[in-house]
Amino acid sequence: MAEAFERHIDKDAVEKATRELLIALGDNPEREGLVETPKRVAKFFDEVMQGMLYTNHEIAQLYNKTFVSSSDGLVVEKDIPIFSWCEHHIALMYDMNVSIAYLPHGRVIGLSKMARVAEMCGHRLQLQERLTQDIYDVMSEILGNQDVAVFVTGKHSCMTARGIKKPDAFTTTNVLGGEFKTNPTLRAEVIAALK
Repeated sequence: MAEAFERHIDKDAVEKATRELLIALGDNPEREGLVETPKRVAKFFDEVMQGMLYTNHEIAQLYNKTFVSSSDGLVVEKDIPIFSWCEHHIALMYDMNVSIAYLPHGRVIGLSKMARVAEMCGHRLQLQERLTQDIYDVMSEILGNQDVAVFVTGKHSCMTARGIKKPDAFTTTNVLGGEFKTNPTLRAEVIAALK
C-alpha cells in the first residue's frame, strides 16, 4: 500500500503534451495568455485525476473506516455531487449525483467516506457505467457484503456540447447487489428513499 501513496501524475509529460496540443490547434504557446497554460493544465490534471493512481482495492483500503453498529436498517446517502471525465473524449461528465444505499450487517461506514469513495472513483477517465460499478465494488469491499446499491445520474459534455448537442439529456446508471437485487420490497424501499 505504501507504493500507492508514492505514485503521481507525470506533470512534466502533461506540460509537454499541452504545449504540443496548443501548437497542433494552431496557437502560439509563447503568447502572453498561454505561456503558463501548460503548467496550469498539468496542475489541473494532477488534482482532478487522482483516482487514476489507485485501484479499487486501494481506494477501499484508503477509506475503510467502519464502525460496529447494532443498526440493521437501510442506510442511504443520496445526491453526492461529483464530476468525472469521459474516457472517449476526455470531456467533462458533470451535474453528477451519486446515491449509495447499503444494509449494515453490524458495521456502518463513516458518511464522509462514502462521498470520498464516489469522488475518488470519479477522478479517473471513466464511463458512467464503470464509475457506478467501481463505487459499488469499493463499497462492497469496505462493508464486507454485497448488500449495496449505487445510483448515478449525470450529464456528459461529449453529448451536450458537441456531437448531437442535447444539453438537457441526463444519463442514469445503477448497480444493485445482494438483497437489493433479489428482494423487491427492499428495492422499492431504496427507490422510495431516493425520491
